[in-house]
Amino acid sequence: MADAATLPPELQGFLAHLETERRASPRTAKAYLVDLSQFAAYLAELGLPAARATPAVVRGFLARITGSCGPVSVARKLSALRTLYRYLVREGLAEANPARAVASPKRPKNLPTVLPEEEVAALVETPTRRAAGEEPASAPLALRDRAFLELLYGSGLRVAELCGLDLPDLDLGEGLVRVLGKRRKERIVPFGAEARGALRRYLDEVRPALAAGKDHAGGARRAVFLNYRGGRLSTRSVARRLDGWVLASGLPRHVHPHVLRHCFATHLLGNGADLRAIQELLGHASLSTTQRYTHLDWKRLAEVYDQAHPRAKA
Repeated sequence: MADAATLPPELQGFLAHLETERRASPRTAKAYLVDLSQFAAYLAELGLPAARATPAVVRGFLARITGSCGPVSVARKLSALRTLYRYLVREGLAEANPARAVASPKRPKNLPTVLPEEEVAALVETPTRRAAGEEPASAPLALRDRAFLELLYGSGLRVAELCGLDLPDLDLGEGLVRVLGKRRKERIVPFGAEARGALRRYLDEVRPALAAGKDHAGGARRAVFLNYRGGRLSTRSVARRLDGWVLASGLPRHVHPHVLRHCFATHLLGNGADLRAIQELLGHASLSTTQRYTHLDWKRLAEVYDQAHPRAKA
């Protein structure tokens, strides 16, 4: 396990900068810690301080880890070094950013997995159908799961955003949820009637009983989604529960919680939503990130072309 206390002071300062000034999430800070610990160990082997690193040193470090990391991980580590040296230059702790002269590896262009609309409908409705026939102790959790599945698909939330929701973030009357996304960027996202009904039933019939659990204290008191002990529901628990509902619904594939976010965006696009509106709903900083969904909706784009281009038809 990487330990920030073992890093050189300038790297420790950078990690503190991430948490305070850039307001990085705990997950992001942990990833930076791992990457910088590996880089610091490599520098120690060379007998170099961070301030004296050159582009050749950065390339040597990336070459060292390439055997154990894929191109996506290597690119992430290079990005971490670029951010580190940008900070060191700004603070006067380094003269130049050696990572800027190093090219990023080509990343595989994998399109996100998307389920057809009817498969998503079957999946999110499965908990309610099963709740009627389950043991009384299991039925409340099924109703809770229906609520978070409807909200994941209905609002395109990241699973970490879902688990971080507090009660004041929900406005059932208006059908809106306030989301704190990456870098603590806030956005307001609507959700539909199905999600509203599932949430209302969960909050009225299920959450009060879960809140009586022994772990219902501290931040869990405000949490929207609770586990059976009354604590805040974790991202791992959401994924595990989703796996169970995928099996129960008979879908012949694995479904990660993030797939529902992809389905949200793709189905909106397929039904005529504007790409920039989808960008705002997803909380993407760049439109280029959202544009990958256009590659998935080739059928609708082909129809638009046939209808709009003067030379599309003979």
